[in-house]
Amino acid sequence: MKPDHISALVLFSGGQDSATCLADALARYARVETVGFDYGQRHRVELECRTAFRETIRDRFPAWGERLGPDHMLDAGVLRSLGQSAMTDDVAIEMTQAGLPSTFVPGRNLLFFTLAGALAYRRGLSVLIGGMCETDYSGYPDCRATTMAAQQQTLRLGLDTDIRIETPLMYIDKAATWAMAERLGGTALVDLITEQTHTCYLGDREHRHDWGYGCGTCPACELRASGWKRWKGAA
Repeated sequence: MKPDHISALVLFSGGQDSATCLADALARYARVETVGFDYGQRHRVELECRTAFRETIRDRFPAWGERLGPDHMLDAGVLRSLGQSAMTDDVAIEMTQAGLPSTFVPGRNLLFFTLAGALAYRRGLSVLIGGMCETDYSGYPDCRATTMAAQQQTLRLGLDTDIRIETPLMYIDKAATWAMAERLGGTALVDLITEQTHTCYLGDREHRHDWGYGCGTCPACELRASGWKRWKGAA
């Protein structure tokens, strides 16, 4: 099917960033589908959060619910077989000799967009949307705008279709991401993201904070918490 240019496929992990991107897509596109990836991540609880978040979006935001199409779950377990990282194995979260945190999974986003591009081609979807950001992030090279631009060109050439990649959060920090959620869906969306998304690298759903669930000490929790604090301080 040819792209219809009014549809989007959101790379939806179940975390704060991709949930905000999903809301943004539902506000802008007539047809939105989601795709998730099982790559053996330690924080597998995010996969459960995906389903709950989608169901609640339908219930609390009926206009968005009418635009929300099917969800797709793809097996990306090959990433774990390529080597250890703190995202897939019981490895300490620390800086490596390469100057990147041990949570970096080489090629992860490149593979995700390749799979998402192939799926979008099959489904007739013209836009791929991801929550990558190079403002508040852990330094992953596959989250940079230059990487996304190159990936878009690769997909266009390889699929011979006018597909594009959007990264709405690329140049904003976590405080602005919370503000964006409030702008899109008010307190109801902020509460939903707080309660039903998951960011913590360790998969902690026992400890509840003002900003949501998590261990509170891993890099992902620290970014989410500091963003919440800055956003609340500016409100």
